[in-house]
Amino acid sequence: MPNLGSAPAPVSEAVTNNIRVEVMSRYSAENSRQVQGAWVFQYTVRITNQGSDTVQLLSRHWIITDALEHTEEVNGPGVVGEQPVLAPGESFQYSSWCPLRTPTGTMHGTYQMVGPGGKQFDVEIAPFALRAPYTVNSVWRIRFHSPLGFWKVTRRHTIRPEARK
Repeated sequence: MPNLGSAPAPVSEAVTNNIRVEVMSRYSAENSRQVQGAWVFQYTVRITNQGSDTVQLLSRHWIITDALEHTEEVNGPGVVGEQPVLAPGESFQYSSWCPLRTPTGTMHGTYQMVGPGGKQFDVEIAPFALRAPYTVNSVWRIRFHSPLGFWKVTRRHTIRPEARK
């Protein structure tokens, strides 16, 4: 079970090779179907070129982990159908979404960029949390039913309001 004390915030920031990547996530209640086990999160990313050379985003690699530590990887060209070119000082911002089978999880990854002379390099996307409001922790229990000889998984939620800022 992940250590909740070291869980990332719903915002993140990283700078790699003078490329700043800032992310903010939020729970999308209007698109979620908790009864069916589907929680949807929106995230907004801003990529800023703080260097002196023009760069282009070629592809993305996301690592998405839910509260049960089920991990999925997403790879593909560009972001939201674009491969933006960023001159020095320019930013590109986009929003997308991520479905999970649990009310909490994390995302992180890399963007592959290309700079002058075709030199390719990776840019870090720092970890950020995906959290439905009022959900802090889920405890999963496994019980053994001896008469039938099978395992049964049950779930109990610990629900606490998040601290208001």
